[in-house]
Amino acid sequence: MSAPFPGSERAKHMGELQRGDHHWEVFVETQLDGELSAVRGRVHFLSGGRHRVTSWIFLERSERDVQERFGEFSAVELWHFVEALEG
Repeated sequence: MSAPFPGSERAKHMGELQRGDHHWEVFVETQLDGELSAVRGRVHFLSGGRHRVTSWIFLERSERDVQERFGEFSAVELWHFVEALEG
């Protein structure tokens, strides 16, 4: 498992992406938004010392709902996130 990253205490390991020699561990971080009575979520990608993170792209009623919405992304879509975040 990768080294801790900001927000790792609220993150769940969701799996790995691998394409050739490129390998990323994927985590979903959740955070309660008390103002909205909802849970926000964002995706972290870690590979060695590299760390990429999306903005808060999920807003759902529960942590489980965030994780279920994450599950709707295909590996190809997750690779698009990683590639876009490398800029």
